[in-house]
Amino acid sequence: MHDAPWLKEAWRELGEAEHAGMRENPRIVAMFREVGLVDIRRDEVAWCAAFCGACLERAGIGSTRSLLARSYLKWGASLIAPRIGAIAVLTRGSDPGQGHVGFWLGETDEDVVLLGGNQADAVSVARFPKSRLLALRWPGAGVADGAAALVFDRALDHVLEMEGGYTDDPHDPGGPTNRGITLAVFAAWRKLALTDANRASLIRDLKAIDHPTVREIYRRRYWSMAHCGGLPAPLALMHFDATVNHGVGNAVRFLQEAVGASVDGEIGPETQAAVARTPASTALDAYAAIRKRRYRALPHFWRFGRGWLRRVDITLARARALAPETVSTSPKPEGDTDMTTTTGPLDGKWWGHSITIWGTIVTLLSTMLPVLAPVTGIDVDSGLVQDAGTQVVEVMQAVGALIGTLMTIYGRVRATEPIQKALLKKD
Repeated sequence: MHDAPWLKEAWRELGEAEHAGMRENPRIVAMFREVGLVDIRRDEVAWCAAFCGACLERAGIGSTRSLLARSYLKWGASLIAPRIGAIAVLTRGSDPGQGHVGFWLGETDEDVVLLGGNQADAVSVARFPKSRLLALRWPGAGVADGAAALVFDRALDHVLEMEGGYTDDPHDPGGPTNRGITLAVFAAWRKLALTDANRASLIRDLKAIDHPTVREIYRRRYWSMAHCGGLPAPLALMHFDATVNHGVGNAVRFLQEAVGASVDGEIGPETQAAVARTPASTALDAYAAIRKRRYRALPHFWRFGRGWLRRVDITLARARALAPETVSTSPKPEGDTDMTTTTGPLDGKWWGHSITIWGTIVTLLSTMLPVLAPVTGIDVDSGLVQDAGTQVVEVMQAVGALIGTLMTIYGRVRATEPIQKALLKKD
């Protein structure tokens, strides 16, 4: 995974478990050393944070270097949408100082699915109730590039989730599209004229587009051209999403109408002043209404309309949830639950950004297939496309359930003395 190299390190430790009796697992003890805790030599010490920290450090990313799971609540940046490889921070027990931390893989209706250490005393894939989730954090965002970069990254996460993967619907005037980038845009980015001779090769390249290229295309062709960086963060999210879905020119006109400026398609001093004097909630509601009106007027509304309207509603909700500064969000109130996990089918949606086949069946099934779920277009398509998409999702869910359950069972089998060792744990 190009944008989560630490997750590759985490998969390498899958199945590593605490040893019975007085013996210690040297790989677990080494994790303490990797985060600077050289005096810890026993694998009975709670090590979920050490596991995450070691994986991050191996990928060249600074961790909190703490054994406190909740130390990650103030590390990195908050995510607006789930992302494979994100740091998930959970509650644990009734003590607000305790917690659990692992790497996000996906979710079901009721649970989050994490790859983590010290889960049944092993590195395993396990499920935890969503009520325990305190925060999702992402390394580095907003640190090097400032708050504006963080706003962009959050908005991009949202857009990529909405757009999904590769599609080539004959009813879609955009034609072949991957992660929201059409073939025409991709060819222009490559500075190539799209012809019958190069069409097939460009489609192959579009299907294999990597995350850094996706990010740069969105930053230059949409975020910068539509002046999203000069807007308050909630409005920037709505405007960026509209820019991608409606085009830069249309989105600028929508923005101007929403804030009561002259609708001329150019963001200048008048538009900026109108944005400054318009309450964010008022502008967002007006912008959402304008987008919905636009969608209903399009000839393909009969096919894509339900998904389009749902996209506006999701965007509006997420934009409203953003604090004005958006540099960080306060963690949710800390709850009281124990470390009990659940097992069962992984029947929810999964999110991700770039996809890499790591050469193992575990990685393929647990990371690549779930990321492809949005390609089916369940929320936006109807008719035969929707039916086919549902079948694909059901197959992926069944496979994910099998692998996730097997890995959880394996982790439990490796843990031979969980009750005795739990008495020694402190987090």
